[in-house]
Amino acid sequence: MPDAPAAVDSIADRRPTPIHDRLDRAKQLHAVAQAQQDGESQRAALTSAGVARSTRRHWNAPPATPAPAALAAFVETPEGVVWLRQILVAAHWSISEQGGAGVRVVCDFLALSGRSAFIGASYGTQQAFHVELEEPMVSGATDLREALAQGMPHRLLSLAEDETWKDGMRLVSIDAVSGFILLEQTSDERSAAAWTQALEGGLKGLNVTVVQGTSDEAKGLLAPVERDLGAHHSTDLFHLQHEVSQAMSLSLKRAEQQAESDEAKAKACWQGECAAEQADHRRRHGPGRPPAFAARIDEALSADVQTSLTQARAQAPRAEAKTLIGAFSEIDHPDDPQQGQAQTPEQLQRRLGTLFARLEAIAEEADLSERLCAHLAKAKRLTHSLVATLAFFFMMVNTRVQALDLAPAIEQAMLNDRIPALSLERAAARSTRAEQRHRLRARSAQRLAPLQQRSHPIQSLDQETRRDLEQVAGECADLFQRSRSCVEGRNGFLALDPHGHHQLRPRKQQVLTALHNFAIKRPDGTTAAERFFAQPHPSLFEQVLERMPWPARPAQRRPRPARQPYLTLVAA
Repeated sequence: MPDAPAAVDSIADRRPTPIHDRLDRAKQLHAVAQAQQDGESQRAALTSAGVARSTRRHWNAPPATPAPAALAAFVETPEGVVWLRQILVAAHWSISEQGGAGVRVVCDFLALSGRSAFIGASYGTQQAFHVELEEPMVSGATDLREALAQGMPHRLLSLAEDETWKDGMRLVSIDAVSGFILLEQTSDERSAAAWTQALEGGLKGLNVTVVQGTSDEAKGLLAPVERDLGAHHSTDLFHLQHEVSQAMSLSLKRAEQQAESDEAKAKACWQGECAAEQADHRRRHGPGRPPAFAARIDEALSADVQTSLTQARAQAPRAEAKTLIGAFSEIDHPDDPQQGQAQTPEQLQRRLGTLFARLEAIAEEADLSERLCAHLAKAKRLTHSLVATLAFFFMMVNTRVQALDLAPAIEQAMLNDRIPALSLERAAARSTRAEQRHRLRARSAQRLAPLQQRSHPIQSLDQETRRDLEQVAGECADLFQRSRSCVEGRNGFLALDPHGHHQLRPRKQQVLTALHNFAIKRPDGTTAAERFFAQPHPSLFEQVLERMPWPARPAQRRPRPARQPYLTLVAA
């Protein structure tokens, strides 16, 4: 009889008998072989190990699928059994959990890699193993979070919040700095009470103070942040740009398309008149006055030139509107985009007013409808939130730096150079254009240059003090949050996962959250949990690996009867 897969061998009351435990079997075989090498007889070695001779013959039976002898011998050792389990767990971890593929892909991997000679690769066996994998992943992540929360330093938290509607509604809240998912759960409603209750559970046990929340203007998102947590609300800049785009882009694009169509018709009419004149010259004329081709061609040419000018005039407003929409992201920053100095809230207010004045002029020239102008007015009302966020940033930075009680020269260096330089570095990292990245990084290096001189007072500080100042400067630079792109990216990822499944089950949702927080690493080699709790943590994969059962052995393949042809003659 083939061996049945072990259930959960790490739990004492559910541990299978040694005859079915693959690791115990390998240890006993290794002990028997070692005793025989020491000079004991086979009977004595088997007796001391408590194994019957027939059982040993069954254990040493060749694998169902041909395999290299050396590899077959290795997988029967304790080290080989551990190696097989690690391969199987890694396959489910990477292919099914992180990659979003099904269990059948894992079965194909085992068959194509030759591991099916030592591991049961049937769908039922691997489906049961996959089910047992998800529970320790969720419980392991919960244990890690509780352990890390006990020793985490106090943090000022900036939340990014949103709802996702793929396969039901989910409330999602992420730390905008570290990318750690604090909350990701299904909900029947998105009211302020539902958000408050969910945030209480997501922040439970964490040594944090929520000082800011970035979201849209939904009341269900505003109330928990401003009323219940007493934090500042920062408007997502994308929503302001989206409202402006809704007001301008489609209408101006249609006007441009209409101008292109009119220009194409006028050009075709002019070319038609020219062709008609040439055709008339080629045929014989009778009596009578010839057609006035010259006047008709001049009229068609004049119409073509006029429509070309109209098309050029139609392209200019759309291109300018697109540039103005992109300018919002350039000027909404603590650093002045032109002067290279700190930008005051009053300066930001004036620049935003200038942008909207030009957008309103374009809308008036394009004669936009009242409904489209309402979108532009709504976006304009959001400017006060952008200005308030900049004022909040400078207030928090001044408070943090003044609490350090530094010398005046060092305090000014922190406020005027070090923190702005880090803000520029973060803006450069988020930029998608190489030219803008180079410009921001050059400006950041220019700010840092005076601080790197030996004569600067900050260089006289000891190494530990400079490290503390560096940490405070980084925390201050991270306080400026104008986007919840981390949540939008997470929502996009969740929207892709159900493509390979019927639905996103609650347990699968918890597994994806655990992987995001404790397994997926950035290029610097840190996980979201490591950045959030400011301390390293044990590998979630290693913890799950220790809790998993040993791989099931492959069953002997039973021959299937050949299918009889349907038209086979039946004896009378």
